[in-house]
Amino acid sequence: MADAKIRLYVEHPLGEGQTVPLNRDQAHYLFAVMRRGAGDALLAFNGRDGEWLVTVQEASKKGGVLRVEKQTAPQRNPPDLWVLFAPIKKARTDFIVEKAAEMGAARILPVQTDFTNSERIRQDRLQAHAIEAAEQCGGTYVPEVADLQKLDQLLQDWPEGRQLMFCDEALAGAAQNLGAVGGPAWAILIGPEGGFSEAERARLHALPFAHPVSLGPRILRADTAAVAAMTVWQMALGDWT
Repeated sequence: MADAKIRLYVEHPLGEGQTVPLNRDQAHYLFAVMRRGAGDALLAFNGRDGEWLVTVQEASKKGGVLRVEKQTAPQRNPPDLWVLFAPIKKARTDFIVEKAAEMGAARILPVQTDFTNSERIRQDRLQAHAIEAAEQCGGTYVPEVADLQKLDQLLQDWPEGRQLMFCDEALAGAAQNLGAVGGPAWAILIGPEGGFSEAERARLHALPFAHPVSLGPRILRADTAAVAAMTVWQMALGDWT
């Protein structure tokens, strides 16, 4: 049987009888860290073909080969939900990306707002965190983590038909019925630690596709707000219902 604790994300197509080459980092994790070797079984997924039972066919320090045996779970894609957030301190930004991947985001977009403290991110490192989150939570989908972009430009080029739920700390205690808005394509916007500027708040309130939402009577930290916001959306419109 596969060790359910070991789930590995691979980029190679998965299908019965196929072989999957391992890169150096994957080989180090499996053979040096997890002490697995030839003949051992684990689970693999690529974000497209579901989850598969695989066995180690070849093992070495520099690489290895997996053999795909049988599918153990179908592909499960999340709702069409983007999560937009302003980067904060490193560990808390990592937390937001991990929880967004775990909770069912289809795409994760760091944005630069008027009060964003961070002017750059390591997109490759955040993408790796999204992959690790999917490996650990049993998901078969890995959301793309986009590079940092300005909120103004993103709103200017906003895709038609996508609704935007933005979490406005000025509305603490107010209620919003997202279910009445409906629509399959959504995004959630969480502001920076300093909140939205007055200009940003005025622009967001004026957008026909934007819907302000309260996250309760208390002002939340940005990382807490990200989890709370996804919970609110998933319960109203997502795949938790």
